[in-house]
Amino acid sequence: MSESDELKQKLEAFRNDFAKLQIEVGQVIVGQQDIVDGTLAALIAGGHVLLEGVPGLGKTMLVRTLADALHLAFSRVQFTPDLMPADLTGTNVVVETPEGGRKFEFQKGPIFGNIVLTDEINRATPKTQSALLEAMAERSVTVGGQTFQLPKPFLVLATQNPLEMEGTYPLPEAQLDRFFIKLIVRYPTAQDMSTILNRTTGMDETSAQPVITGDRILELRSLARQIPIADDVQQYAIALVLGTHPDQGYATDMVRRFVRYGASPRGAQALILYAKILAVLDGRYHVAKDDINKAAPAVLRHRMILNFEGQAENISADNIVADLIKNGAKAHSAKTVSAV
Repeated sequence: MSESDELKQKLEAFRNDFAKLQIEVGQVIVGQQDIVDGTLAALIAGGHVLLEGVPGLGKTMLVRTLADALHLAFSRVQFTPDLMPADLTGTNVVVETPEGGRKFEFQKGPIFGNIVLTDEINRATPKTQSALLEAMAERSVTVGGQTFQLPKPFLVLATQNPLEMEGTYPLPEAQLDRFFIKLIVRYPTAQDMSTILNRTTGMDETSAQPVITGDRILELRSLARQIPIADDVQQYAIALVLGTHPDQGYATDMVRRFVRYGASPRGAQALILYAKILAVLDGRYHVAKDDINKAAPAVLRHRMILNFEGQAENISADNIVADLIKNGAKAHSAKTVSAV
């Protein structure tokens, strides 16, 4: 078997395993297919997810179901203004030794899970959010001068309520940038609502069964990174990211008018990784521009800072991304043609 055939076989297994997870999560979660797929893709890519939606839409249930289907340890932290960093990371406590003495021993906090749900992340103080930021960025926590590595795989799924903003601490740009994608949890349709009621108000209880191990997730992560991307497609992704900056030549009129600051290079990395996973799931062994376009809203919507005019006119980040794809793509094509 050639190396190419072997890779194709592995990628076919990749799609089969992803489908298993979709089916298993679908046993509990009704609808929200884009949220499920995005969360699974982020887990495989090794990124974190920010879920935004009003209460009661099943965000917590989604995370718990995902952990059940993955043979992974799940932990949940309800963020509140009085939550301290030690409540998240753990702390040193005094314990008695078998010899009758005493010593300090580190007691791990809830951050030491494979899938960690941080509910209403913007309700915690910046001090606690900074402790979470280290865990997200470094996959480790530092307590009392000692650094402890977090388990692999490690995924933070944070939720925030877009409506009730009183008593909240907006996430700093550096922390927002650490999220691989931001997903908007929509209200269910009438048909989905009927299915939810049938499942939750009757006698039968559904739950997900483990179908994939954590080690397999790490294998899928390595496989996804092997997908090739043509130089012109990569340049197109770069053009989209640079287009979010009003002072760049790729910026559209809408970006120049409403955006103060755009996505970082980390956004370009996330865009490419997400597009590679989408290409595999679509049965292809290379990244297309359509994959970049499909990944762009979730990757870029939280990485743009609107200026005063954009905030005053309630401009949506998704509208800006759509404008970039529509007009920025044309600009990139024109520049590519002129370069030839």
